[in-house]
Amino acid sequence: MLGERLHKKSFLHINSTREGGGVAEILQRLIPVLEELGIQARWEVIEGDTQFFDITKKIHNALQGNPEHITPEMWEYHREVNRKNAEKINLDADAILVHDPQPSALIEFKKTGSWIWRCHIDVSNPVKEVCDYLTRYCEKYDAAIFSVAKFARALPIDEFIVSPSIDPISEKNRDLSEEEIRKTVQKFGISIDRPMILQVSRFDRFKDPIGVMKAYRIVKKYNDCILVLAGSPAADDPEGETVLNEVREYAANDPDIHILLLPPFSDKDINALQRSATVVMQKSLKEGFGLTVSEAMWKGKPVIGGNVGGIPLQIMHGVTGFLVHSVEGAAFRIRQIMNNPEMAKRMGQQGKEYVRKNFLITRQIKEYLLIWFALENSGKTVFEL
Repeated sequence: MLGERLHKKSFLHINSTREGGGVAEILQRLIPVLEELGIQARWEVIEGDTQFFDITKKIHNALQGNPEHITPEMWEYHREVNRKNAEKINLDADAILVHDPQPSALIEFKKTGSWIWRCHIDVSNPVKEVCDYLTRYCEKYDAAIFSVAKFARALPIDEFIVSPSIDPISEKNRDLSEEEIRKTVQKFGISIDRPMILQVSRFDRFKDPIGVMKAYRIVKKYNDCILVLAGSPAADDPEGETVLNEVREYAANDPDIHILLLPPFSDKDINALQRSATVVMQKSLKEGFGLTVSEAMWKGKPVIGGNVGGIPLQIMHGVTGFLVHSVEGAAFRIRQIMNNPEMAKRMGQQGKEYVRKNFLITRQIKEYLLIWFALENSGKTVFEL
């Protein structure tokens, strides 16, 4: 019914990269489904130079609580890059969904339609001056969407909570044969016969890859295992290479630590790695949502995650995995899963069912369309709709 009411209307999504990170991944699947519903869906990506993305990374880190100072000159440059993009991008649409801080200033150049700001970041404890400045843009939107209720801000506009989702039939989440899994994993020189600890994420300090390695080294004293840290570069993350080098240095040539810098769109590789893992980690220190948690749970794997951001929405502690607060806690839970295969299997089964009920793409699309429909019909009674 919603699809029929919004048939042939236009829905524009704008973010800062086509590859790398959860936002791009969601949009890669979301746009085709919207088109199948008869909606004229578009996805535009803003352009920026190194200076711009250095600034937006600082903004991102500050919103997640890292002490960063954004100068007036930086904010002005951020706005100027948005202005130049507003001249290039066709902003005419019935609904415009702007993702995260990078393109947030586009609202200054609004033409038509309902404008919605979509925040994917853990903004539960931001640097106040940075959050306050960004709010100048956010309050000009018609609505804002957050992934978790505790991220919502006191804005003078409508606010909604929409959790991200996965597509169960995408290349990253579809079923794979045992032969496909074996061949894919072995091409990286990784044994499928030894217990594997896996974390899939961007190489970002907030993902705590060093903490994962510390936990692995504790586990290694008692259990035979290997560690795989796999990630793809994000075009809008200038710190990625620096963090990757830190990770490689800390690994210190341990032959049982495999650090994989995967090219964009390595979906089948990630799928196979997740299906091969004994336990999947997402030991984030800050996390907007963490799609890799739902991805692994969909594949029937127990997941250990940091008790932060959107991760507790996905992991039911002791039921679908474990929430941890420290390196030592992570190591303890890894050993618990490795030493109790029946418990691990039960957690995996319960996790898959939980994702089926809560975190599939059909639910997210329905909620986006409901918000759009509500904004288009603001002020109308139920009898007028």
